[in-house]
Amino acid sequence: MVSVQAPPARVGLLLRILPPGLYAGRARTLVERSAMVYRNSWLIFLSGAAEPFLYLLAFQLGFGKLVTEVAGPDGRPMSYVAFVAPALLATSAMNGAIYESTYNLFFKLRYAKLYDAMLATPIGPLDVALGEIGWAMTRGGVYAVAFLAIAAAMGLLASWWALLMVPAALLIGLAFSAIGMAMVTFVRSTAQFDYIQLVLTPMFLFATTFFPLSVYPEPLQWVVRCLPLYHGIELMRGLATGLLSPSMLGNLAYLLALGALGLWASTRRIAKLLLT
Repeated sequence: MVSVQAPPARVGLLLRILPPGLYAGRARTLVERSAMVYRNSWLIFLSGAAEPFLYLLAFQLGFGKLVTEVAGPDGRPMSYVAFVAPALLATSAMNGAIYESTYNLFFKLRYAKLYDAMLATPIGPLDVALGEIGWAMTRGGVYAVAFLAIAAAMGLLASWWALLMVPAALLIGLAFSAIGMAMVTFVRSTAQFDYIQLVLTPMFLFATTFFPLSVYPEPLQWVVRCLPLYHGIELMRGLATGLLSPSMLGNLAYLLALGALGLWASTRRIAKLLLT
């Protein structure tokens, strides 16, 4: 009687059967794909830095002539334009990350069915989440570098600590892109993006972007302190002025915790939507 041995298992085939949440170490391929998509559309990619720059120019030439000084992070007066610039840099990083992780991701998820195809290969939900968040951070970082160069040319940075505003912008991008990606998995139609704007616009206006925290009543100050953009602005403002304080560690921890929460939630949601 001749014994027949079973053929050896194909490792490549086994790698295609991934449990939900498994990381395959291929997140960089999503970043490479996004870079290739944008290689012929770099003007669109850089256009996100234009809005904060126009705000900054308006304050430099217009409103800044009316309001010359405000209280800085240490309570001492500082130029109003220099006060607003770090906040606009944080906003620029936020906008780049949010746009990439919400509008663009929604199209890939709901219409292009891009992730359905990806998860049929040796790529897991965590790879998708890390890859898309990584690209959103890259986009926010590019906006931040461009804006930082403009702010430096205008003489609005008072310390060499301002160089750390670039990694701080990447951290802001991580926090907002991770949360944005988690939120967009619940969106069913483009009309629901109005709810995201309903959150972003008041946060941009009231998270001490244009006014010190002290102008708000005490109860409202605690509400502002809960806003993620507030922590990004405080971190940026401290680095721009060189006035470092222990409270900046709290800002740093808040953004890191928000990014970790968003990464966990987006991974679970992608796995639930596409692998079940």
